[in-house]
Amino acid sequence: MNKKVLIVEDQFVEANDVQLMLEKAGYQIYGIARSVSAAQEMIAKEEPGLVLLDIFLKGKLTGIDLARQLREQNIPFIYLSANSNEEVLNAAKATQPDGFLVKPFREKDLLVTLGIAAYRHEHSMDVYLKKEKIFKERLSSIVASHQDAKSKIMAIGKVLQGNIPFDYLTAGFNKLAGFADHAVSLLRIGYDEYQEIGATELTTITGLNKSDIAILAANLGYEPEPTLFNGKDFESFCSGPSLHQLFADNFNMQSCLTLSLQLGNGSQFVCCFYSKKSDTYNADHTGSLNRLQDALTKGVENALALKKQDSIAIPKPSEGFKPAANARVMPGFEGIIGKSHLLLNVFDLITQVAPSDASVLILGESGTGKERIADCIHNLSPRKDKPFVKVNCAALPSSLIESELFGHEKGSFTGALEKRIGKFEKADKGTIFLDEIGEMPIDIQAKMLRVLQERCFERVGAENVTKIDVRIIAATNRNLEREVADRRFRLDLYYRLNVFPIELPALRERVGDIPALAAHFIKHYGNKAGKKITGLSDTALKSMMAYDWPGNIRQLENLIERGVLLAKGEVIENISIPGSQKRGADIAQEPLNPLKANERDVIINVLKKCNGRIFGVGGAAELLNLPPSTLTSKMKKLGIRKEFMG
Repeated sequence: MNKKVLIVEDQFVEANDVQLMLEKAGYQIYGIARSVSAAQEMIAKEEPGLVLLDIFLKGKLTGIDLARQLREQNIPFIYLSANSNEEVLNAAKATQPDGFLVKPFREKDLLVTLGIAAYRHEHSMDVYLKKEKIFKERLSSIVASHQDAKSKIMAIGKVLQGNIPFDYLTAGFNKLAGFADHAVSLLRIGYDEYQEIGATELTTITGLNKSDIAILAANLGYEPEPTLFNGKDFESFCSGPSLHQLFADNFNMQSCLTLSLQLGNGSQFVCCFYSKKSDTYNADHTGSLNRLQDALTKGVENALALKKQDSIAIPKPSEGFKPAANARVMPGFEGIIGKSHLLLNVFDLITQVAPSDASVLILGESGTGKERIADCIHNLSPRKDKPFVKVNCAALPSSLIESELFGHEKGSFTGALEKRIGKFEKADKGTIFLDEIGEMPIDIQAKMLRVLQERCFERVGAENVTKIDVRIIAATNRNLEREVADRRFRLDLYYRLNVFPIELPALRERVGDIPALAAHFIKHYGNKAGKKITGLSDTALKSMMAYDWPGNIRQLENLIERGVLLAKGEVIENISIPGSQKRGADIAQEPLNPLKANERDVIINVLKKCNGRIFGVGGAAELLNLPPSTLTSKMKKLGIRKEFMG
């Protein structure tokens, strides 16, 4: 990393102290800015290698405003703040900083945090650059194929999933001209599985005719640069009649990222990436599209036969590349059941980070399958044939945790009758999984930080340092930002671990996966018990779909196992779900028949239960026993748009 540091701090004494500390450590100070505007002027002249940024500055703009610009320009930055409460930490997290220092801090804290920032920035960029290299290789293979133009555009869209996550993608819809042959849209329905939504499907789903849809497409304007719309920005983006509003209403999309390609013949080709999450897109995605824009433009030009193939300066595919059609067979994902968009997002993150050595922090409630995700990351990594050591930090006695992790020498303490190799040493050349890292005592966290920084440790009672090469995967069900704010978890360790976070959805957020999960566990425990169980009764399934599942997948598995053991026939008639935790129980108990006086209320309640999902297994259309097109038509007539998400 460039060692030229810009200090953005309006307190002269504090800024001067930081400058002296950094110069003593060999850093070059680019300058000190007292306000955001002054910092922006300095950055415009020359980009620093890193920015130390106070949050609260003189003037109208805050450090958070400047942070957004720094993220877009891919300049690493560290916050300096006298406030470490949860609200400030959450605001800081939203801008994806490379570190956070709470005032007052020591010289050692400052230097360690700079080292962590360099590590995070390097590894984060490493992940993105590897993904972009893979994409260019796949793009080259698609461009050189003998597919027709539309098939090539669709193939390009599918391989973009690894760089820009989407649940729905449109390409070339900016000027339909009676639905041009190259205009395509893809609805994601599984891992590497997509449904093409063509003109016929779109008219059936929306109830509009082709000319209506063409009119909606004709009036759209797009910025020349990649532009993202999350949350309220997306709501404003979709406020008027447009294709964006159409897709948001009919496919439950909540955020969007647009890319406009200027082709060699002077025409414009627009790609719009939509997500069902309201906060999917960030500056990393716009930065990635900026870096890929030239390759994408040439790839689309070739697919549309606007230029000769030899004009495309894209790397040739590596020998190990396989066509996207074979990508759905994914070794390492065995045993993970479901196709919800939230789970598919997790799959995408795993495939992105697994090939690297970056530290991974898996977040999620108890029972969501964090250990299984760690298994996948290891199995898909270059270390898959090396040791994979698992440690439950919550289960280790506080008096023995150091010995368990780092080992000890014979006679180093009472009861140490022989030399012991610790978990980290056993994981050398492989991966170590630190489950429930939030339970680790604060004094051991300092030693853990050293292992992460220097890749070495000392056994208890040893004089020599042991060096290791190990990949760290950690997991917790705790809110680590809150733990940091309450000083129960080290801020520097949190940022060192949080290089690549993966957040697992709770089961209540992926209710559509419950039937598939239930079928999987019924088969497993039926075979184990020597019973032929074919499935669940409608009553049992409805009660499961209406339950909150505080224990998530682990609780579901336990209840299915019990149901299998108690079943008297081939069908499990009842599942013993705790009545106090049911949600929407009144809906689960009554027939899901929309042809009633309270049709609108029933549809809204079912949509709430399905988290707004209309299509697919466990979607509202299936529960209501209606074709998706009929349900969307009824929703339109009844004025049901976004209120069901409230």
